[in-house]
Amino acid sequence: MAPITKECDYLVIGGGSGGLASARRASAWYGAKAIAIEAKRLGGTCVNVGCVPKKVTWNAAHIAETIHQAKAYGFSVQHTAPFDWNSFKNKRDAYVTRLNGIYERNLGNDKVEYIHGFARFTGKQEVEVTTDDGSKVQIKGKKILIAVGGRPALPDLPGIELALTSDGFFEIEQQPKKVAIVGAGYIAVEFAGMFQSLGTETHLFIRHDHFLRTFDPMIQEKVTAEYVRQGINVHKNSEAARIEDIGGGKKRFHYSDKDGESSVDVDEVIFAVGRKPEIDGMGLENVGLKLNEKSHVVVDEYQNTNVENVYALGDVCDKGFELTPVAIAAGRRLSDRLFGGKTDAHLIYENIPSVVFSHPEVGSIGLTEPEARQKFGDENIKIYSTGFTDMYFAMMEPEDKGPTAYKLVCAGPEEKVVGLHIMGSSSSEILQGFGVAVKMGATKKDFDQCVAIHPSSAEELVTLK
Repeated sequence: MAPITKECDYLVIGGGSGGLASARRASAWYGAKAIAIEAKRLGGTCVNVGCVPKKVTWNAAHIAETIHQAKAYGFSVQHTAPFDWNSFKNKRDAYVTRLNGIYERNLGNDKVEYIHGFARFTGKQEVEVTTDDGSKVQIKGKKILIAVGGRPALPDLPGIELALTSDGFFEIEQQPKKVAIVGAGYIAVEFAGMFQSLGTETHLFIRHDHFLRTFDPMIQEKVTAEYVRQGINVHKNSEAARIEDIGGGKKRFHYSDKDGESSVDVDEVIFAVGRKPEIDGMGLENVGLKLNEKSHVVVDEYQNTNVENVYALGDVCDKGFELTPVAIAAGRRLSDRLFGGKTDAHLIYENIPSVVFSHPEVGSIGLTEPEARQKFGDENIKIYSTGFTDMYFAMMEPEDKGPTAYKLVCAGPEEKVVGLHIMGSSSSEILQGFGVAVKMGATKKDFDQCVAIHPSSAEELVTLK
């Protein structure tokens, strides 16, 4: 059968958040003929194995915590049954499937042609798509966007085939009684908090004294300490060695630390030790696309690659912000520039807020304290910080009270807020508004002039001394 041949103004490879946002804007707003290609499920990492099912699971863990805390407020809550992991998973999967369908319908509504298949470059403006039935589609795109995202990385260890990746977390059918998680980034930390809150004995293995090591030291130290206080087994300064199948569905995870080699028997071993671009087999070498040392596509501030009319954004590019809203914003601005006549439209990769759905939540925007001191000099930095107990915990016993900690990093004589770091209940919701303030260049004086909302935790950010 001869291959089908198509042409379009905008060919988007990757049906995740960034690619779809860019394709839909190009078509719906500017009338470009757009084609989107996806080899897996629409919605990419976020919808299928990332922020959406993660936050749903975090919600369940948060409810479990609330049930535990309800007694302090006069409620006699009886645990008649344990958490039904399998039922919850099935309902979560159904929700994700509904979202997949919504994404496909939205493409149709915005007149973006959708092809399910795997795309491979055959020329600078041409790709060959292999569809599910094995047929070939040749597509020539005047402009091509690479937005294929990434996938979890795994180390080369004996028995690594027995481990799950962060994607595999969402495939677990029955709740593990005991789990080993390897990693110190936000994914590992989030998984550990959720497992612990839902009643799984949790072992978290990190290579240093603290996790979340790209965050401000206050966040690193206090969240690590809080996880230890909550009963999570944090194995510091440890290295994964090997995994052994010991039968009955159980694994023996071997690791080394300052005391030598040890092991722990668990139901599941999960590695969350980083991600890598999903570019294998795409034929990028056929167009001479430049990659960095970690195989990310190199782009400039406008998402241009080194190949004319070929662009990249999201987790596949080298900007270092593997966040769904970043990919969406970059994708929309790219379409504004390419098809909307907004010649300077681009995402500014500075002061991007991010959160960690740990227990408690973490929010951060701007520079960490060490980064600010390095950039502006110690003499030009002033730190405002506080630690306290959220009023929510006032009715609880000491062992049930979680910490809250906030920090402002201010620079220069005007004390411009160049970093804001918070840990505590509702940090994700609190950060969104304060993120706007930091993005607008707010100073400590601006914060001080805002009347506090009382009683709330967030009021501490405008009353710091």
